[in-house]
Amino acid sequence: MMTLQAVFMLAVGTYLLRVCGPLVHSRFELSGRVRAALSTSATVLLCAMAAVSALTVGHGFAGWSRPAGVLVGAVLALRKVSFLVVVVAAAATTALLRMAGVS
Repeated sequence: MMTLQAVFMLAVGTYLLRVCGPLVHSRFELSGRVRAALSTSATVLLCAMAAVSALTVGHGFAGWSRPAGVLVGAVLALRKVSFLVVVVAAAATTALLRMAGVS
């Protein structure tokens, strides 16, 4: 029962935060520097999350096959290859390296 209450409280909190955005937006204006900082911080946070996911598993290093697959996917994405090809190539690279014994 305690878990259900926690889920309900988190749902209500999330809803209230989402409602506050439009209500508070009209009350003050952010400067250009603050907007740029928020935009940059969102990009940095996304890159940090991607790096952690690509390089770690549990509390340790994920091995070399996963970062190699991410690198192949990133290169293909930068070359504007279709998303399906990027995902399949990244997964295939990781799988082939693992089959070859690269951790």
